[in-house]
Amino acid sequence: MHLFKTTVLSCIILLCCGSCKSSLPGFNTDKALRYCSTQVNRTLKELKPIDFSLMPRNISDTSSVWHCRKVDKSEWCSGFWPGILWYDYEYTKDSVVLDIAKNYTASLQFLSEIPAFDHDLGFLLFCSYGNGFRLTKDAAYKKVLLRAADTLATLFNPKVGTLLSWPREVKLRNWPHNTIMDNMINLELLFWAAANGGDHRLYDIAVSHANKTMENQFRKDFTSYHVAVYDTVDGHFIKGVTHQGYSDQSMWARGQSWAIYGFTVVYRETKDPKFLDFVQKVTDVYLNRLPKNGIPYWDFKDPTIPNAPRDASAAAVTASALIELSGYVKDPKVSLRYRSAALKMLRSLNSTAYKAGKSKPAFLLHSTGNKPKGSEIDYAIIYADYYFIEALTRLKNLEMPKSSTK
Repeated sequence: MHLFKTTVLSCIILLCCGSCKSSLPGFNTDKALRYCSTQVNRTLKELKPIDFSLMPRNISDTSSVWHCRKVDKSEWCSGFWPGILWYDYEYTKDSVVLDIAKNYTASLQFLSEIPAFDHDLGFLLFCSYGNGFRLTKDAAYKKVLLRAADTLATLFNPKVGTLLSWPREVKLRNWPHNTIMDNMINLELLFWAAANGGDHRLYDIAVSHANKTMENQFRKDFTSYHVAVYDTVDGHFIKGVTHQGYSDQSMWARGQSWAIYGFTVVYRETKDPKFLDFVQKVTDVYLNRLPKNGIPYWDFKDPTIPNAPRDASAAAVTASALIELSGYVKDPKVSLRYRSAALKMLRSLNSTAYKAGKSKPAFLLHSTGNKPKGSEIDYAIIYADYYFIEALTRLKNLEMPKSSTK
């Protein structure tokens, strides 16, 4: 998600004929990060007196204040706000933000100490504790992450070869073993743990999950199903369906962005060329169908396009992934295409059309949470902000001199 080596990414500079800023004139990474810091401080002021068990989740189109939710095993977005604070601290070195990030992060520790509710432990704990450990090397954070990885691994079904994403949907929808595309993001916790003192089995689980997802959760044109349903007796693939997309056969934008991000991580951790080849195919079908400004409609097959809602969160996830992916591909022209696409997305997100600015303390407007359920449509949503500041941080690391990277 964010712990890859910046020295690896620095090769993009050499491959792509110039600095990030020269590819798309007018984009200023420092200015965008300063904007994020301003919004972070606005949020912190709004939340006073701070209850560290309440996390900002969203702001509706008719509101100007954060709707917060209590930290809970079922609230999958609780790790994003602490993660944002860690990224803001990384840029500003503000000791006040550091202390607040630590306190928000600590409120999530209990999630590593209870049975797995679903696959979202990666979102919850790697965005928070993962960034915290990356920046502080606190041994206590490492223990939480290792424990969380072991907990997440309990959802693995060896007959199927993937993690069970939503135990609650087994009976509700008759999905005996379901694996959702979002789950690809949470494999990074397993990879990290296996490389940092955890059991090597965690690595094997992550690779198995990626292989099975690659085999079963994509159509011939490399668009993805949101959900893969498997039989628990012999593990065979039953069907691909949607949960948050327009239809079972459509390409839900954020689902495809999870795939681009997730398989980029899998390639980074395995160095297996089949994953690099595959993620480029998954990426290309997404990029080839994007609107001109790089911000997707919530689903690429919504029949109401161009009047359908956009999803800024999908753009932010994809932009962050493409910055990393562009450093791995072998062809300089493809590398440049991916980096330029990421910058185009970020420039659109950083424009007055998508920035919340003074209207709200969030970073971004116009995300779509769950359109079929009528939930969080045209909202500011916390995970859009998280991946936006992550993408900006990755760009900033690229722009730094080689001697400044670690």
